[in-house]
Amino acid sequence: MSALRPFSRPPETQRPKPARHHWSQRIPALLLVIWLLGQAAPVAALSDAQQLVVEAWRLVNQSYVDPARFEAVHWRRLRQKALERSIESSNDAYDAIEAMLMPLGDPYTRLLRPADYAALRSSTEGTVSGVGLQLGLRPSDQAIVVIAPLDGSPAAEAGIASGAELLSVNGQATAALGLEQTAAALRGSSGTTVLITVRSGEGVREVELERRQVDLRPVRSRRLRVGEHTLGYLRITQFAEPVPAGVQEAIADLSAQGIEGLILDLRNNSGGLVSAGLAVADQLLDGQPVVETEGREGISAPQRSSPGSLYPGPMITLINGGTASASEILAGALQDDGRSQLLGSRSFGKGLIQTLISLGDSSGLAVTVARYVTPSGRSIQGQGLLPDLELTQPEPLNPGGPGDSWLEQAERLLVTQLGGS
Repeated sequence: MSALRPFSRPPETQRPKPARHHWSQRIPALLLVIWLLGQAAPVAALSDAQQLVVEAWRLVNQSYVDPARFEAVHWRRLRQKALERSIESSNDAYDAIEAMLMPLGDPYTRLLRPADYAALRSSTEGTVSGVGLQLGLRPSDQAIVVIAPLDGSPAAEAGIASGAELLSVNGQATAALGLEQTAAALRGSSGTTVLITVRSGEGVREVELERRQVDLRPVRSRRLRVGEHTLGYLRITQFAEPVPAGVQEAIADLSAQGIEGLILDLRNNSGGLVSAGLAVADQLLDGQPVVETEGREGISAPQRSSPGSLYPGPMITLINGGTASASEILAGALQDDGRSQLLGSRSFGKGLIQTLISLGDSSGLAVTVARYVTPSGRSIQGQGLLPDLELTQPEPLNPGGPGDSWLEQAERLLVTQLGGS
Protein backbone atom coordinates (compact mmCIF):
# COMPACT_ATOMS: atom_id res chain seq x y z
CA MET A 1 0.00 0.00 0.00
CA SER A 2 1.68 3.33 -1.09
CA ALA A 3 1.94 6.48 1.11
CA LEU A 4 0.85 10.01 0.04
CA ARG A 5 3.59 12.20 -1.46
CA PRO A 6 4.93 14.93 1.10
CA PHE A 7 4.90 18.71 0.53
CA SER A 8 7.82 20.13 -1.47
CA ARG A 9 10.87 20.24 0.69
CA PRO A 10 14.25 18.96 -0.11
CA PRO A 11 14.10 15.31 0.54
CA GLU A 12 17.47 15.27 2.28
CA THR A 13 16.40 17.85 4.88
CA GLN A 14 12.83 16.54 5.53
CA ARG A 15 12.27 14.84 8.82
CA PRO A 16 10.81 11.41 8.43
CA LYS A 17 7.03 11.27 9.29
CA PRO A 18 4.80 8.29 9.83
CA ALA A 19 3.04 7.29 6.65
CA ARG A 20 -0.62 8.27 6.59
CA HIS A 21 -3.07 5.81 4.95
CA HIS A 22 -6.29 6.83 3.27
CA TRP A 23 -9.37 5.65 5.27
CA SER A 24 -10.74 3.72 2.31
CA GLN A 25 -7.55 1.69 2.12
CA ARG A 26 -7.80 0.62 5.76
CA ILE A 27 -11.34 -0.83 5.60
CA PRO A 28 -10.47 -4.26 4.12
CA ALA A 29 -7.94 -4.97 6.85
CA LEU A 30 -10.36 -3.77 9.52
CA LEU A 31 -13.13 -5.98 8.19
CA LEU A 32 -10.77 -8.93 8.14
CA VAL A 33 -9.98 -8.44 11.83
CA ILE A 34 -13.67 -8.11 12.75
CA TRP A 35 -14.55 -11.21 10.73
CA LEU A 36 -11.83 -13.27 12.39
CA LEU A 37 -12.88 -12.13 15.86
CA GLY A 38 -16.52 -12.96 15.12
CA GLN A 39 -15.96 -16.57 14.13
CA ALA A 40 -17.33 -19.14 16.59
CA ALA A 41 -15.26 -22.09 17.64
CA PRO A 42 -15.55 -25.01 15.21
CA VAL A 43 -18.67 -27.14 15.83
CA ALA A 44 -17.91 -30.76 16.56
CA ALA A 45 -19.48 -33.21 14.12
CA LEU A 46 -22.37 -35.25 15.46
CA SER A 47 -21.68 -38.88 16.21
CA ASP A 48 -23.66 -41.64 14.52
CA ALA A 49 -25.74 -42.08 17.67
CA GLN A 50 -26.53 -38.36 17.82
CA GLN A 51 -27.39 -38.38 14.11
CA LEU A 52 -29.97 -41.06 14.92
CA VAL A 53 -31.72 -38.65 17.29
CA VAL A 54 -31.66 -35.84 14.72
CA GLU A 55 -33.04 -38.15 12.02
CA ALA A 56 -35.86 -39.35 14.28
CA TRP A 57 -36.78 -35.73 15.06
CA ARG A 58 -36.75 -34.85 11.36
CA LEU A 59 -38.95 -37.76 10.33
CA VAL A 60 -41.57 -37.03 12.98
CA ASN A 61 -41.38 -33.31 12.21
CA GLN A 62 -42.19 -33.83 8.53
CA SER A 63 -44.92 -36.47 8.83
CA TYR A 64 -46.77 -36.23 12.18
CA VAL A 65 -50.50 -35.71 11.75
CA ASP A 66 -50.83 -32.70 14.07
CA PRO A 67 -48.02 -30.14 13.63
CA ALA A 68 -49.88 -27.73 15.93
CA ARG A 69 -48.91 -30.08 18.73
CA PHE A 70 -45.25 -29.21 18.15
CA GLU A 71 -45.71 -25.65 19.37
CA ALA A 72 -47.48 -26.81 22.52
CA VAL A 73 -44.60 -29.12 23.52
CA HIS A 74 -41.75 -26.83 22.32
CA TRP A 75 -40.71 -29.41 19.75
CA ARG A 76 -37.43 -27.75 18.68
CA ARG A 77 -36.38 -27.39 22.27
CA LEU A 78 -37.06 -31.10 22.81
CA ARG A 79 -34.56 -31.90 20.08
CA GLN A 80 -31.96 -29.69 21.74
CA LYS A 81 -32.61 -31.27 25.14
CA ALA A 82 -32.23 -34.73 23.61
CA LEU A 83 -28.84 -33.78 22.12
CA GLU A 84 -27.66 -32.35 25.43
CA ARG A 85 -27.81 -35.84 26.91
CA SER A 86 -24.79 -38.09 26.96
CA ILE A 87 -25.28 -40.10 23.77
CA GLU A 88 -22.45 -42.53 23.18
CA SER A 89 -24.29 -45.63 21.98
CA SER A 90 -27.40 -46.70 20.12
CA ASN A 91 -29.16 -47.46 23.40
CA ASP A 92 -28.38 -43.93 24.59
CA ALA A 93 -29.90 -42.63 21.35
CA TYR A 94 -33.01 -44.78 21.80
CA ASP A 95 -33.47 -43.46 25.35
CA ALA A 96 -33.11 -39.89 24.08
CA ILE A 97 -35.62 -40.44 21.26
CA GLU A 98 -38.17 -41.97 23.62
CA ALA A 99 -37.80 -39.03 26.00
CA MET A 100 -38.17 -36.62 23.08
CA LEU A 101 -41.37 -38.25 21.81
CA MET A 102 -43.08 -38.66 25.19
CA PRO A 103 -44.38 -35.04 25.51
CA LEU A 104 -46.37 -35.49 22.26
CA GLY A 105 -48.78 -37.56 24.31
CA ASP A 106 -49.40 -39.99 21.43
CA PRO A 107 -48.62 -43.58 22.50
CA TYR A 108 -48.83 -44.75 18.90
CA THR A 109 -46.02 -42.43 17.76
CA ARG A 110 -43.10 -44.29 19.18
CA LEU A 111 -39.61 -45.65 18.74
CA LEU A 112 -39.31 -49.30 17.77
CA ARG A 113 -36.02 -50.73 18.98
CA PRO A 114 -34.46 -53.33 16.65
CA ALA A 115 -36.18 -56.36 18.20
CA ASP A 116 -39.56 -54.58 18.29
CA TYR A 117 -39.19 -53.32 14.73
CA ALA A 118 -38.27 -56.77 13.44
CA ALA A 119 -41.18 -58.38 15.30
CA LEU A 120 -43.68 -55.85 13.97
CA ARG A 121 -42.41 -56.27 10.42
CA SER A 122 -42.62 -60.04 10.86
CA SER A 123 -46.23 -59.86 12.06
CA THR A 124 -47.26 -57.88 8.98
CA GLU A 125 -45.84 -60.72 6.89
CA GLY A 126 -48.00 -63.29 8.68
CA THR A 127 -45.79 -64.89 11.35
CA VAL A 128 -44.92 -64.12 14.95
CA SER A 129 -43.14 -65.83 17.85
CA GLY A 130 -44.54 -65.35 21.34
CA VAL A 131 -47.75 -65.95 23.27
CA GLY A 132 -50.20 -64.46 20.77
CA LEU A 133 -51.50 -61.39 22.61
CA GLN A 134 -52.42 -58.33 20.57
CA LEU A 135 -52.23 -55.31 22.85
CA GLY A 136 -53.55 -51.78 22.83
CA LEU A 137 -54.07 -48.79 25.10
CA ARG A 138 -57.44 -48.15 26.73
CA PRO A 139 -58.38 -44.58 25.75
CA SER A 140 -59.88 -43.69 29.14
CA ASP A 141 -56.77 -44.33 31.26
CA GLN A 142 -54.02 -45.56 28.88
CA ALA A 143 -53.96 -48.95 30.59
CA ILE A 144 -52.55 -51.80 28.50
CA VAL A 145 -55.36 -54.13 27.49
CA VAL A 146 -55.77 -57.19 25.33
CA ILE A 147 -57.27 -56.24 21.98
CA ALA A 148 -57.45 -59.88 21.02
CA PRO A 149 -55.64 -63.21 21.43
CA LEU A 150 -54.48 -64.77 18.17
CA ASP A 151 -56.40 -67.87 17.14
CA GLY A 152 -54.62 -71.04 18.19
CA SER A 153 -52.08 -69.15 20.31
CA PRO A 154 -51.06 -69.93 23.91
CA ALA A 155 -53.02 -66.88 25.06
CA ALA A 156 -56.20 -68.06 23.31
CA GLU A 157 -55.81 -71.55 24.75
CA ALA A 158 -55.49 -70.03 28.24
CA GLY A 159 -58.84 -68.27 27.81
CA ILE A 160 -57.49 -64.70 27.91
CA ALA A 161 -60.29 -62.62 26.44
CA SER A 162 -60.49 -59.31 24.60
CA GLY A 163 -60.64 -56.38 27.01
CA ALA A 164 -58.63 -58.01 29.79
CA GLU A 165 -56.14 -55.61 31.39
CA LEU A 166 -52.53 -56.79 31.41
CA LEU A 167 -51.06 -55.76 34.77
CA SER A 168 -47.58 -57.26 34.74
CA VAL A 169 -45.13 -59.42 32.79
CA ASN A 170 -42.64 -61.50 34.78
CA GLY A 171 -43.28 -59.29 37.80
CA GLN A 172 -42.73 -56.00 35.95
CA ALA A 173 -45.68 -53.61 35.99
CA THR A 174 -46.91 -52.83 32.50
CA ALA A 175 -47.62 -49.25 33.56
CA ALA A 176 -43.86 -48.78 33.96
CA LEU A 177 -42.91 -50.80 30.87
CA GLY A 178 -45.19 -49.05 28.39
CA LEU A 179 -46.80 -50.62 25.37
CA GLU A 180 -43.74 -51.50 23.28
CA GLN A 181 -41.64 -52.83 26.14
CA THR A 182 -44.58 -54.90 27.36
CA ALA A 183 -44.95 -56.44 23.91
CA ALA A 184 -41.20 -57.06 23.79
CA ALA A 185 -41.28 -58.79 27.19
CA LEU A 186 -43.93 -61.20 25.93
CA ARG A 187 -41.84 -62.28 22.96
CA GLY A 188 -39.05 -64.79 23.19
CA SER A 189 -37.69 -68.10 21.98
CA SER A 190 -40.07 -71.00 21.48
CA GLY A 191 -40.23 -73.24 24.54
CA THR A 192 -39.53 -70.50 27.09
CA THR A 193 -42.24 -69.34 29.48
CA VAL A 194 -43.54 -65.99 30.66
CA LEU A 195 -45.69 -65.21 33.70
CA ILE A 196 -48.39 -62.60 33.23
CA THR A 197 -51.00 -61.04 35.50
CA VAL A 198 -54.33 -60.09 33.97
CA ARG A 199 -57.51 -58.50 35.30
CA SER A 200 -60.91 -59.16 33.76
CA GLY A 201 -64.49 -59.61 34.87
CA GLU A 202 -63.40 -62.79 36.60
CA GLY A 203 -60.93 -60.89 38.79
CA VAL A 204 -57.12 -60.90 38.86
CA ARG A 205 -55.21 -64.03 37.94
CA GLU A 206 -51.69 -65.12 37.09
CA VAL A 207 -51.11 -67.19 33.98
CA GLU A 208 -47.92 -68.89 32.84
CA LEU A 209 -47.70 -69.11 29.07
CA GLU A 210 -45.23 -71.04 26.93
CA ARG A 211 -43.96 -69.09 23.95
CA ARG A 212 -44.06 -70.68 20.52
CA GLN A 213 -44.12 -69.84 16.84
CA VAL A 214 -47.63 -68.77 15.98
CA ASP A 215 -48.84 -69.13 12.42
CA LEU A 216 -51.20 -66.22 12.05
CA ARG A 217 -53.13 -67.79 9.16
CA PRO A 218 -54.82 -64.45 8.68
CA VAL A 219 -57.46 -65.73 6.22
CA ARG A 220 -59.62 -68.76 6.99
CA SER A 221 -62.76 -69.90 5.22
CA ARG A 222 -65.23 -72.76 5.01
CA ARG A 223 -68.68 -73.64 3.70
CA LEU A 224 -71.61 -73.70 6.12
CA ARG A 225 -74.81 -75.71 5.71
CA VAL A 226 -77.82 -74.16 7.45
CA GLY A 227 -80.99 -76.09 6.69
CA GLU A 228 -81.38 -76.05 2.94
CA HIS A 229 -79.00 -73.14 2.49
CA THR A 230 -75.30 -72.96 1.74
CA LEU A 231 -73.40 -70.08 3.28
CA GLY A 232 -69.77 -69.01 3.18
CA TYR A 233 -67.71 -68.18 6.27
CA LEU A 234 -64.68 -65.90 5.85
CA ARG A 235 -62.56 -64.99 8.86
CA ILE A 236 -59.76 -62.40 8.71
CA THR A 237 -57.68 -62.32 11.88
CA GLN A 238 -55.19 -59.63 10.85
CA PHE A 239 -54.44 -57.43 7.85
CA ALA A 240 -51.05 -58.69 6.76
CA GLU A 241 -49.47 -58.56 3.31
CA PRO A 242 -50.88 -61.92 2.09
CA VAL A 243 -54.49 -61.08 3.07
CA PRO A 244 -55.90 -59.53 -0.14
CA ALA A 245 -54.68 -62.47 -2.22
CA GLY A 246 -55.95 -64.88 0.43
CA VAL A 247 -59.39 -63.26 0.44
CA GLN A 248 -59.59 -63.40 -3.35
CA GLU A 249 -58.74 -67.10 -3.33
CA ALA A 250 -61.17 -67.88 -0.49
CA ILE A 251 -64.10 -66.07 -2.12
CA ALA A 252 -63.42 -67.77 -5.44
CA ASP A 253 -63.42 -71.15 -3.70
CA LEU A 254 -66.64 -70.40 -1.77
CA SER A 255 -68.37 -69.06 -4.87
CA ALA A 256 -67.49 -72.24 -6.71
CA GLN A 257 -69.31 -74.14 -3.97
CA GLY A 258 -72.49 -72.20 -4.68
CA ILE A 259 -72.82 -70.09 -1.54
CA GLU A 260 -75.96 -67.96 -1.22
CA GLY A 261 -74.62 -65.55 1.39
CA LEU A 262 -71.36 -64.66 3.14
CA ILE A 263 -70.50 -64.14 6.81
CA LEU A 264 -67.39 -61.99 7.25
CA ASP A 265 -65.84 -62.43 10.71
CA LEU A 266 -63.63 -59.53 11.88
CA ARG A 267 -63.76 -60.40 15.58
CA ASN A 268 -60.43 -59.95 17.35
CA ASN A 269 -58.88 -58.49 14.18
CA SER A 270 -56.71 -55.77 15.71
CA GLY A 271 -55.77 -54.25 12.34
CA GLY A 272 -52.35 -54.37 10.76
CA LEU A 273 -51.59 -52.91 7.35
CA VAL A 274 -54.14 -50.28 6.40
CA SER A 275 -53.29 -50.88 2.74
CA ALA A 276 -54.38 -54.53 3.11
CA GLY A 277 -57.65 -53.47 4.75
CA LEU A 278 -58.36 -51.01 1.95
CA ALA A 279 -57.61 -53.68 -0.64
CA VAL A 280 -60.18 -56.02 0.91
CA ALA A 281 -62.73 -53.18 1.00
CA ASP A 282 -62.03 -52.67 -2.69
CA GLN A 283 -62.79 -56.35 -3.26
CA LEU A 284 -66.14 -56.27 -1.42
CA LEU A 285 -67.53 -52.85 -2.42
CA ASP A 286 -68.65 -51.75 -5.86
CA GLY A 287 -67.39 -48.24 -6.60
CA GLN A 288 -68.51 -47.00 -3.18
CA PRO A 289 -66.61 -44.75 -0.73
CA VAL A 290 -64.35 -46.54 1.72
CA VAL A 291 -62.79 -43.98 4.05
CA GLU A 292 -61.81 -40.35 4.50
CA THR A 293 -58.48 -39.49 6.08
CA GLU A 294 -57.54 -36.34 7.94
CA GLY A 295 -53.83 -35.57 7.75
CA ARG A 296 -51.59 -32.54 8.03
CA GLU A 297 -53.26 -30.86 5.09
CA GLY A 298 -56.83 -31.44 6.28
CA ILE A 299 -59.45 -33.95 5.21
CA SER A 300 -58.72 -35.71 1.94
CA ALA A 301 -61.26 -36.67 -0.69
CA PRO A 302 -62.96 -39.98 0.13
CA GLN A 303 -61.16 -43.05 -1.14
CA ARG A 304 -63.51 -45.07 -3.33
CA SER A 305 -63.49 -48.72 -4.25
CA SER A 306 -63.14 -49.83 -7.83
CA PRO A 307 -66.22 -50.81 -9.85
CA GLY A 308 -67.17 -54.45 -9.45
CA SER A 309 -67.03 -56.81 -6.47
CA LEU A 310 -65.59 -60.26 -5.87
CA TYR A 311 -68.81 -61.22 -4.12
CA PRO A 312 -71.98 -59.18 -4.75
CA GLY A 313 -74.34 -61.40 -2.73
CA PRO A 314 -75.85 -60.88 0.76
CA MET A 315 -73.39 -60.33 3.61
CA ILE A 316 -73.28 -60.08 7.41
CA THR A 317 -70.19 -58.95 9.32
CA LEU A 318 -69.26 -59.90 12.90
CA ILE A 319 -67.31 -57.44 15.10
CA ASN A 320 -66.37 -57.18 18.77
CA GLY A 321 -64.15 -55.23 21.14
CA GLY A 322 -61.09 -56.74 19.49
CA THR A 323 -62.01 -55.30 16.08
CA ALA A 324 -59.66 -52.35 15.66
CA SER A 325 -57.93 -49.99 13.26
CA ALA A 326 -57.85 -51.32 9.67
CA SER A 327 -60.66 -53.78 10.41
CA GLU A 328 -62.77 -50.86 11.68
CA ILE A 329 -62.13 -49.03 8.39
CA LEU A 330 -63.49 -52.04 6.51
CA ALA A 331 -66.44 -52.63 8.86
CA GLY A 332 -67.37 -48.94 8.90
CA ALA A 333 -67.40 -48.77 5.10
CA LEU A 334 -69.53 -51.93 4.80
CA GLN A 335 -72.02 -50.49 7.30
CA ASP A 336 -72.18 -46.93 5.96
CA ASP A 337 -72.51 -48.06 2.34
CA GLY A 338 -75.36 -50.43 3.22
CA ARG A 339 -73.32 -53.37 1.99
CA SER A 340 -73.45 -55.38 5.23
CA GLN A 341 -75.05 -55.24 8.64
CA LEU A 342 -72.69 -55.38 11.62
CA LEU A 343 -73.44 -57.89 14.38
CA GLY A 344 -71.74 -58.36 17.73
CA SER A 345 -70.49 -55.68 20.14
CA ARG A 346 -68.89 -52.24 19.94
CA SER A 347 -65.49 -52.24 18.24
CA PHE A 348 -62.25 -51.11 19.90
CA GLY A 349 -62.06 -47.53 18.61
CA LYS A 350 -58.60 -46.96 17.13
CA GLY A 351 -58.99 -44.32 14.46
CA LEU A 352 -55.36 -43.36 13.98
CA ILE A 353 -53.13 -44.48 11.13
CA GLN A 354 -49.41 -45.01 11.62
CA THR A 355 -46.63 -45.41 9.11
CA LEU A 356 -43.52 -47.48 9.79
CA ILE A 357 -40.21 -45.77 8.99
CA SER A 358 -36.78 -47.38 9.17
CA LEU A 359 -34.08 -45.40 10.95
CA GLY A 360 -31.38 -47.28 9.05
CA ASP A 361 -29.83 -49.10 12.00
CA SER A 362 -32.41 -51.89 12.38
CA SER A 363 -34.60 -49.68 14.56
CA GLY A 364 -37.60 -47.74 13.32
CA LEU A 365 -40.39 -45.32 14.09
CA ALA A 366 -44.14 -45.70 14.11
CA VAL A 367 -45.58 -42.25 13.40
CA THR A 368 -49.24 -41.26 13.43
CA VAL A 369 -49.81 -39.69 10.03
CA ALA A 370 -53.60 -39.49 9.77
CA ARG A 371 -56.95 -39.93 11.44
CA TYR A 372 -59.74 -41.64 9.60
CA VAL A 373 -63.51 -41.31 9.49
CA THR A 374 -66.10 -43.57 7.88
CA PRO A 375 -67.82 -42.58 4.62
CA SER A 376 -70.65 -40.93 6.58
CA GLY A 377 -68.17 -38.85 8.58
CA ARG A 378 -68.12 -40.87 11.80
CA SER A 379 -64.94 -40.66 13.84
CA ILE A 380 -63.69 -44.00 15.16
CA GLN A 381 -60.97 -42.87 17.59
CA GLY A 382 -62.00 -43.58 21.17
CA GLN A 383 -65.59 -44.37 20.12
CA GLY A 384 -65.59 -47.46 17.97
CA LEU A 385 -68.40 -48.75 15.79
CA LEU A 386 -71.80 -49.75 17.16
CA PRO A 387 -73.21 -52.90 15.56
CA ASP A 388 -76.63 -52.84 13.92
CA LEU A 389 -77.54 -55.72 16.20
CA GLU A 390 -75.86 -56.37 19.54
CA LEU A 391 -75.56 -60.08 20.23
CA THR A 392 -76.11 -61.84 23.51
CA GLN A 393 -73.41 -62.15 26.13
CA PRO A 394 -71.22 -63.82 27.20
CA GLU A 395 -69.17 -63.51 24.05
CA PRO A 396 -67.76 -66.76 22.64
CA LEU A 397 -64.07 -67.12 23.40
CA ASN A 398 -63.25 -69.11 20.25
CA PRO A 399 -64.58 -67.23 17.21
CA GLY A 400 -65.51 -69.61 14.45
CA GLY A 401 -64.96 -72.65 16.66
CA PRO A 402 -67.39 -75.24 18.05
CA GLY A 403 -70.28 -73.74 20.00
CA ASP A 404 -69.80 -70.22 18.63
CA SER A 405 -73.24 -68.81 19.50
CA TRP A 406 -72.59 -65.50 17.71
CA LEU A 407 -71.82 -67.26 14.46
CA GLU A 408 -75.01 -69.30 14.88
CA GLN A 409 -77.04 -66.10 15.33
CA ALA A 410 -75.41 -64.59 12.23
CA GLU A 411 -76.28 -67.73 10.25
CA ARG A 412 -79.94 -67.53 11.30
CA LEU A 413 -80.20 -63.84 10.41
CA LEU A 414 -78.57 -64.33 7.02
CA VAL A 415 -80.93 -67.22 6.21
CA THR A 416 -83.87 -65.00 7.17
CA GLN A 417 -82.59 -62.33 4.75
CA LEU A 418 -82.44 -64.98 2.05
CA GLY A 419 -86.11 -65.68 2.68
CA GLY A 420 -85.53 -69.13 4.08
CA SER A 421 -86.18 -70.86 7.37
